[in-house]
Amino acid sequence: MKKLITVIIPAYNEEKSLPHLFERLENLVDTNRDYNFEFLFINDGSKDNTLSILQQASKENGHISYLSFSRNFGKEIAVAAGIDHADGDAAVIMDADGQEPPELIPEMIKWWEKGFDDVYAKRTRRGKIGWFTRLTSWGYYRTVQMLTSIPIQIDTGDFRLFSRRAILALRKLPETDRQNKSLFSWIGYKKKEITFDQQERIAGKSRWNFWKRLNLAIDGITSFTIVPLRMATLAGVLVAFVAFIYIIVVVIQYFIGIPRTEGFSTLLAIILFLGGIQLIGLGIIGEYIGRIFNESKRRPLYLIEESHKAKVANDGKKDEPKKPPRQ
Repeated sequence: MKKLITVIIPAYNEEKSLPHLFERLENLVDTNRDYNFEFLFINDGSKDNTLSILQQASKENGHISYLSFSRNFGKEIAVAAGIDHADGDAAVIMDADGQEPPELIPEMIKWWEKGFDDVYAKRTRRGKIGWFTRLTSWGYYRTVQMLTSIPIQIDTGDFRLFSRRAILALRKLPETDRQNKSLFSWIGYKKKEITFDQQERIAGKSRWNFWKRLNLAIDGITSFTIVPLRMATLAGVLVAFVAFIYIIVVVIQYFIGIPRTEGFSTLLAIILFLGGIQLIGLGIIGEYIGRIFNESKRRPLYLIEESHKAKVANDGKKDEPKKPPRQ
């Protein structure tokens, strides 16, 4: 029996991109007859015709599966849902916008067959993005790497192949505030880097604005390290130490008769500085408390309104229970 490769493709308002992507995926099937392919699309609450296009394509193509969420849950959750429902011997994660070439999948499979569990694609060139986005992305990866002891794959997105045991490991991670790139690093296993030039979007514009990227960065940092809490503690210790030294200096000056000039501006600056330190510390603590609150509710990660399983996936079902623990 041929090995099954599940390709997980999150899609949100991708009606213009899907027809072009279908052609490339069909070519992937035609040129790699030694494997069966399941293309598992995750419709993340799209407001355009993405779902109807997937419904029609699944009737015409026995390789296409889809899950349709009850609303938009976000890409990180869509990837988690795809991992939960991937039946393949290996699973590939890629975007639906055409920036990640499915033509690279055979090379990923080659390294997987050689024993690697995580074959990740590193971008050597990015598509059309602004200098600010490029700069913040560069800084984010290196900041996370500096703050955590877990090796992070620099300048690498979700485009990668996982072995079966890596898929099962990711299913065991139940957290609500997810940052998949960090989770992919956390599980470990044998990793292999390959490179590619990111292509331009087939249609439309990226919906990842500054605030979405900032929220994702905060999730990534607070999910995998408590260094910000320690930095707040160290800042408090440093300020207290400086204040203690200042008090000693004031007392010594008083006893040896050195005159002092009273200054309202100096006092105001010190108060504002200390208040700023306290608010930063409270904000950091609040981020972690907020994540504890979200995790304590134990809500499911997502709700599925509609689904379809491809014939090729049904023919090669795994023995494992299909109902994921997060549902």
